[in-house]
Amino acid sequence: MTDGARSATPPGLTPREVATHCPYCALQCGMTLRAGDTGVTVHPRQFPTNRGGLCQKGWTAAELLDHPDRLTTPLVRDPATGTLQPASWDTALDRVVAGIRAVQADAGRDAVAVFGGGGLTNEKAYALGKFARIGLRTRHIDYNGRFCMSSAAAAGMRAFGIDRGLPFPLADLGRADTLLLVGANPAETMPPLVRWLTEQRGNGGKLIVVDPRVTATARQADLHLQPLPGTDLAVANALLHIALTEGWVDRAYVAERTTGFDAVRRGVAAWWPARAEQLSGVPVADLEATARALGTGGRVIILTARGAEQHAKGVDTVTAYVNLALALGLPGRDGSGYGCLTGQGNGQGGREHGQKADQLPGYRKIDDPAAREHVAGVWGVPADELPGPGVPAYQLLDALGTPGGPRALLVFGSNPVVSAPRAARIEGRLRDLDLLVVADLLLSETAALADVVLPTAQWAEEDGTMTNLEGRVLRRRALRPPPPDVRTDLAIIAGLAARLAVAEATDTAPAGTAPTTTRTPGTAPAGTAPAPAETAGRPEAAVSAGRFPTDPAAVFAELRRASAGGAADYAGISWDRIDADDGVYWPCPTEDGPDTPRLFADRFATPDGRARFHAVDHRPAAEQVCATYPLHFTTGRVLAQYQSGTQTRRVAALRRAAPEAFVELHPDLAARLGIDDGDPVRVTSRRGEFRAPARLSAGIRPDTVFAPFHYAGAGRANSVTNDAVDPISGMPEFKICAVRVEKA
Repeated sequence: MTDGARSATPPGLTPREVATHCPYCALQCGMTLRAGDTGVTVHPRQFPTNRGGLCQKGWTAAELLDHPDRLTTPLVRDPATGTLQPASWDTALDRVVAGIRAVQADAGRDAVAVFGGGGLTNEKAYALGKFARIGLRTRHIDYNGRFCMSSAAAAGMRAFGIDRGLPFPLADLGRADTLLLVGANPAETMPPLVRWLTEQRGNGGKLIVVDPRVTATARQADLHLQPLPGTDLAVANALLHIALTEGWVDRAYVAERTTGFDAVRRGVAAWWPARAEQLSGVPVADLEATARALGTGGRVIILTARGAEQHAKGVDTVTAYVNLALALGLPGRDGSGYGCLTGQGNGQGGREHGQKADQLPGYRKIDDPAAREHVAGVWGVPADELPGPGVPAYQLLDALGTPGGPRALLVFGSNPVVSAPRAARIEGRLRDLDLLVVADLLLSETAALADVVLPTAQWAEEDGTMTNLEGRVLRRRALRPPPPDVRTDLAIIAGLAARLAVAEATDTAPAGTAPTTTRTPGTAPAGTAPAPAETAGRPEAAVSAGRFPTDPAAVFAELRRASAGGAADYAGISWDRIDADDGVYWPCPTEDGPDTPRLFADRFATPDGRARFHAVDHRPAAEQVCATYPLHFTTGRVLAQYQSGTQTRRVAALRRAAPEAFVELHPDLAARLGIDDGDPVRVTSRRGEFRAPARLSAGIRPDTVFAPFHYAGAGRANSVTNDAVDPISGMPEFKICAVRVEKA
């Protein structure tokens, strides 16, 4: 059976029961959906990542399918009243295309931008990147994964030549003798993963957590290091300093498999433990105990997550932990290594196939001539017609509506009004646009500002693939079709591409002739070259509806060809193979060849096969505390909510569990400020303020306050966060800024 002919229902299940995966985090827990007389129910299934477990978010995921807030018809803003009103699809898409064409006619192709999401399937991420480059022919596309994985991705690329969150299967965590988690709280962000931590400790392993707060994960640790936010890099350099001093560096591995160690060795010589303690607050004894556990353990794994990465020096911080892992000889060794915990459901696949400003499918660089030729050949367009690199997410959002910046924005699967740093500023930028289009399943805070809102299918209503935190490509299966007036993102992209192609072909046709693009959307085989009549001598007219199939199997088949030979090579991954093997790990270049559960066993993905050390040094946070703003502020997640909360804040059980934002303060700090538990407080930075009840906890440093970032309105934590960005990854500094706190 070909990919294009596959059924949505795997063998052994009825059409009213499908095996699929949770729509939330990158663990992508296996679940079975069943449609009954009372609605859709969720049942956990035995899958390698979750082994029959689900968190509260997964258990309640189906409640959104028939939620009363669900968008079921397009909405178009009425210029007379300024309100969003129901409209037909023809009216909505025509309004979008007219707006796009007006903006591009006045200000050029790059005046239109696209903003995607790390929750989109591989097929949708691929189609969106393709649509931006050959449908809109704009260089401006990026996505919310820039706020999640970009620093770890950049550090992985420069050290290993490849970016895969975990270069080994998740099960390796349970076998580790020493497991170091830096800035990670999986007990709340991906609870089923805790089974592996429990197994690891049950096997006699040591769990060490680095986090400014005593989180649910830190409470399970054998050792908890509680540094000042923004000092993780200094901690890493001190750990390597100790490893060198004690003779725990694997010098044979360093000599045979790496380059650049001498510069790193010289740099960390200055990071004696007492200096790191003075800066970070982590006692020398704890640094020494951590280094000893890492340096003398048999199987050792180091993992980083957002706490270490969401800084203006996030790439260097991750690099410092990569340096430590390489010096200890961990990457490529069975049961050991360095990895990072991907956050969003398809945070891995979403960045591999074209949503990032500088990338083409297969994790190819858009400014690489060979990469451009390959992908352009699959797309059937001249390579020189592909635009060049765009700009990272925050730079893109901050340029909206400004002179020379994009004047129109299409948003798929993201809610930057809540999730972007300095969020009030970004909200203002969105209001300054000539055209804002949002495709979503609910009226998010961003969608509420839009000129056109396009209702999209949910995860249980469409087929596709996701790539989890291990680099394992999985199958998402449809249980039922979407509601009658709701379309998939692929259908929306195809519809826009068709209208743009017709309009542009009409512009080029001689007077009195008919438009040259006549095919029905999705009818052409993926990757088919356009017929001569469709090109009409112009690249614009070559962008026909048939270039954008609506069948996800056809899109995946094209994605495989586009990724072939790239770093993230999916060429050998078929839906049948995924079904047979509980997923397939990339790279997998041939259908009859092996996939790659473990990377780096023999060589790294660099020209000479060696990993690269990079000397990095601590530098202060972009913003320092002062008399006016004397406290450090950091953000994070809570168990019952997810990302910007667009979905989870609407689920009754999750709303009861975590109904509103809060500000976590140490009791000593609260006493100095005259604040009692539950008092309303105001948190103010140089960029804005938010308000929420106080929650007193002895588990946070007295110089630091914390709030979750899932909430909108008065409780929007990102109203105060810093928009300083990492110069390499473009990651904003979410995890530390200077604030003052007072009773509201």
